[in-house]
Amino acid sequence: QVQVVESGGGLVQAGGSLRLSCAASGRTFSSYAMGWFRQAPGKEREFVAAISWNGEIIYYADSVKGRFTLSRDNAKNTVYLQMNSLKPEDTAVYICAATVRRPAIVVMRDYDYWGQGTQVTVSS
Repeated sequence: QVQVVESGGGLVQAGGSLRLSCAASGRTFSSYAMGWFRQAPGKEREFVAAISWNGEIIYYADSVKGRFTLSRDNAKNTVYLQMNSLKPEDTAVYICAATVRRPAIVVMRDYDYWGQGTQVTVSS
């Protein structure tokens, strides 16, 4: 069983930055692809970014491209989502997920393990 734990959320003003971290347990973390999704109140969960097992392939949603940067440190079993130029519409619970598949994956149903999420609130 893999445990996924997010951290780093908080309240920030529009234009500000936050860095989210996602730690996953397990000796095989380096073989997992990882992803971030978000869910705003009253809205469906949506894809934010995904990274392949070796960090070579990264996908971003159009809404965050150029502002968010996803990276991973396999030695620390952690992925990082650097969020810059935040907008009020980025307000949501950000949820990290892991999959035993190696490629970067944008489809939610292909992820095997999910965290509880961390709240990000961007004030205008």
